[in-house]
Amino acid sequence: MFTGIIETIAEVLSITPQGSNINIELSADISNSLKIDQSVSHNGVCLTVVELTQNGYVVTAIEETLVKTNLGSLKKGDFVNLERCTKVGDRLDGHIVQGHVDGVAKCEKIEHLDGSWKFPFIGDSDIDTLTVNKGSISINGVSLTVVHTQNRRFCVAIIPYTYQNTTFRFLKEGDAVNIEYDIIGKYVMKKRVFKA
Repeated sequence: MFTGIIETIAEVLSITPQGSNINIELSADISNSLKIDQSVSHNGVCLTVVELTQNGYVVTAIEETLVKTNLGSLKKGDFVNLERCTKVGDRLDGHIVQGHVDGVAKCEKIEHLDGSWKFPFIGDSDIDTLTVNKGSISINGVSLTVVHTQNRRFCVAIIPYTYQNTTFRFLKEGDAVNIEYDIIGKYVMKKRVFKA
């Protein structure tokens, strides 16, 4: 389990196809503290460290992951948000994030405000049933509050600290982002569907 509070970002050093999977080598300032078989969130996707290298570490993304996330579009030199799993007893500063991405949404534009940024996104119809105003959502692994949601669209506001310390500063109009809806909201919606 994760909290959506990003620890650092990692640079993609190489991408090596292996059948329908890809092995991604990354480097980050926490690389030396990682261990094989450790779960780490990469842009919100829970991946297992499978190898430690001289320059960093390697994770494997299988075909199912590549189909449902934006990891398949990564290139050498790209950056991803990193978060190690939550320790029992730690404060939950963000919200409960599983690292199981529900899908992708597209950044429609970037609004530069006086001291913050607004990012509107568009995705599939699940947005209308699984997001609520002032509710939680994970975007590329970042725990955020939904400012507004309607008609397959939702918007989040980014403070300067988050902008500078995550990959939001690299995001461009038209980019795909990984989204994970609030797990509590998903269970509530499932209960409502079964009651209907």
